[in-house]
Amino acid sequence: MHTKIKVLLASRPKMLSEVIRYMVARQPDMEVMGEVLDPIELLLAVKAANADVVIVTPLPANGEPHICTQLLAAYGQLKIVTQSAKGQAAYLYQSGSPKQRIDEPSEQLIFGAIRESMRNGKLTKDDGSQ
Repeated sequence: MHTKIKVLLASRPKMLSEVIRYMVARQPDMEVMGEVLDPIELLLAVKAANADVVIVTPLPANGEPHICTQLLAAYGQLKIVTQSAKGQAAYLYQSGSPKQRIDEPSEQLIFGAIRESMRNGKLTKDDGSQ
């Protein structure tokens, strides 16, 4: 039996968090380990939940959300998924690899990218764009 991928949510607003929770719950190989709203609590919660993946709310700032840098420095095997502010792309981050852009993100594409990175231990592509 395979171990499920442990997902920690860091999503706001509440409605978005509920949608993401529902999408993760539909994945037979994934489980939600909890939800954290405060960035400082998130750093502690990743360790407590032994999370494999953190799904972070879209942030208005361009570029990599600062919390990604902190999380990846503290937890080298962690994968982080975030979405562009306008929702046109999602990004998958992993320590030691360039971010992976997922254009026109769908449930299938996002969870497929997570599974692929978990299998390979690293991201498989980078198109160099933001």
